Amino acid sequence: MRDMTEPAITEELIAAHGLSPDEYARILEIIGRVPTFTELGIFSAMWNEHCSYKSSKIHLKMLPTTGPQVICGPGENAGIVDIGDGQAVVFKMESHNHPSYIEPYQGAATGVGGILRDVFTMGARPIASMNALSFGEPSHPKTRQLVHGVVEGIGGYGNAFGVPCAGGEVRFDPAYNGNCLVNAFAAGLADADKIFYSAASGVGMPVVYLGAKTGRDGVGGATMASAEFDDTIEEKRPTVQVGDPFTEKRLMEATLELMATGAVISIQDMGAAGLTCSAVEMGDKGGLGVRLNLNAVPVREPNMTAYEMMLSESQERMLMVLRPELEAEAKAVFDKWDLDFAIVGETIPEDRFVIEHDGAIKADLPLSKLSSEAPEYDRPWVPTPAAEPLGDVPRVDPVDALKALLVSPNYCAKAWVYEQYDTMVMADSARIPGLGAGIMRVHGTDKALAFTSDVTPRYVQANPVEGGKQAVAEAYRNLTATGATPLATTDNLNFGNPEKPEIMGQFVGALDGIGQACRALDMPIVSGNVSLYNETDGKGILPTPTIGAVGLIATPDEMIGCDVRDGHVALLVGETTGHLGQSALLSEVFGRTEGDAPPVDLDAEKRHGDFIRDNRAWINACTDLSDGGLALAAFEMAEAAGVGLCLDSDDSAFLFGEDQARYLIACSFDKAEALMIAAGRAGVPIQSVGKFTSDSVRFSNTASAPLADLSALYRSAFAETFA
Repeated sequence: MRDMTEPAITEELIAAHGLSPDEYARILEIIGRVPTFTELGIFSAMWNEHCSYKSSKIHLKMLPTTGPQVICGPGENAGIVDIGDGQAVVFKMESHNHPSYIEPYQGAATGVGGILRDVFTMGARPIASMNALSFGEPSHPKTRQLVHGVVEGIGGYGNAFGVPCAGGEVRFDPAYNGNCLVNAFAAGLADADKIFYSAASGVGMPVVYLGAKTGRDGVGGATMASAEFDDTIEEKRPTVQVGDPFTEKRLMEATLELMATGAVISIQDMGAAGLTCSAVEMGDKGGLGVRLNLNAVPVREPNMTAYEMMLSESQERMLMVLRPELEAEAKAVFDKWDLDFAIVGETIPEDRFVIEHDGAIKADLPLSKLSSEAPEYDRPWVPTPAAEPLGDVPRVDPVDALKALLVSPNYCAKAWVYEQYDTMVMADSARIPGLGAGIMRVHGTDKALAFTSDVTPRYVQANPVEGGKQAVAEAYRNLTATGATPLATTDNLNFGNPEKPEIMGQFVGALDGIGQACRALDMPIVSGNVSLYNETDGKGILPTPTIGAVGLIATPDEMIGCDVRDGHVALLVGETTGHLGQSALLSEVFGRTEGDAPPVDLDAEKRHGDFIRDNRAWINACTDLSDGGLALAAFEMAEAAGVGLCLDSDDSAFLFGEDQARYLIACSFDKAEALMIAAGRAGVPIQSVGKFTSDSVRFSNTASAPLADLSALYRSAFAETFA
């Protein structure tokens, strides 16, 4: 069956496709012969880490994925959650780390394009995006180029497509010097009875190719994302795709219009591993085979081989199974939007994946085996050793310590970043980035949705279980602080090389913590992505399991505003012991990453979250306490309102400790009294810690600085470093 124009299958070629000798032996066993070059490419695409989750699958099964609010959990293009009144929110987070490091603008842009397609493929119109970005230290020679390229790529694609950015996070740490992280999130709205899935059904149904033409961009991209970087990185540039947001916008409108015709049986976007992955997934979920004729595939480059067409990751493409009687209507929609519409194959009853090109069979494989027989590894892992206790932390002037945080790229205002993103398009943004969770109104209703993305990688490194818990707990608090009821989460699990037992140990520990918190806080995981092999020259990133979360604000009066005024009392909810292990203070002021992550009491998180939501009528403004503790949270609240602040303490541990399950509330004196009484009844710790007043930031009566001076530092630091 081997075409003499194709390369011979050698050990080197097998290794270049990311397949181990054992995996190749399994392929020989499945098909009973040597694969063709195209077949080898198909197995490589389906069995790499990015598509098969072979190192993570057994552990992912432990996560909670169901609940009364969940319409569709993991396994589809995106997760779906009920928001009442026959409406659903569809959302997912995904990584584009490796492409963004190689080619920052296009890598980040196509990351945004891919996640938007995941959402509208299910019949939802995107209403919000977020991004979580991790870069190396600011002084590293590559960081500035990456920051500029990635931010411009996200803005360039998202702004042109026309979806508002609701929020996100940006961090810097030397661990990301050789491997930045770009995690993209998108959410859309759909009618709960008009959702589209990817499982094919019916024999002899046409398989239709939709969207942009296929080129050679991205061939082998998913395989590249399943390996570490080394000094050959420049050679990988051709594996990064090029995005076109205007084509994608047309593709979305055409897809949503097509769905309304009733012609769509199933639909799948072409993401990683392109035509291969989308065809296999559709066939496998429907228990059908697929036959493709590649001569029918719209191409934009001459002389493309079957191998290239099957593995191309050209953007803005979909694959669908169509009701044949509605072919003319379906084609008319795509002609109207000036997009390709081509019947490229059909569903068949046999369990085969047959690829024809130029009259020859280029691949003939058992389709279900490509998916179901993908390797599943229980890789060896060792638990992360307990952190050494934290040594003495010298007392520090609170103003000096606050200034050190305010000028750090990790904690200063990120307006330079989010002002490059369109945050107001569609006119439903109720709260733009920079003030905790973002809020989008659900158009034409009284409802709104809150969005946040959270993780503290230092915590996960020190204690994966508590760090995993904390990422979910912080997302829960960020949603709660807006008045929203948390609904569900999506995760983007970024780790180093899973073949190292200590890295695998971080992964297993973090998942344990995430699972515990999702159960306790009723925030099931409904979608997500695993990104492994985030290493360069053997040095891994900090473990970064990003949690994206969505909450519901059912009526306008449930929303907690940002109304801080002169004379408001500052109330602290939750216990403060002054935990400084792995804190921002320790890192930024003393250059130390020591001690344990703060412990997370999930019962307290739930109780304190319920208390905030039950008593939202008494709360003028609210924020959770996380990195930087009370001092940073209170400053951010005061600064946003343009009001000074007087905190009653000057103790470093009390001001900058990062104990969990805590909120800071601003309200009038009368409301503070009512909250105190309610907290006493609910068994929730609460104390007055100062008030918002005057035009300075004061700690006890020992240290102070003008608010205007601190605000100028906070607002200018990022641009001064990177602009």
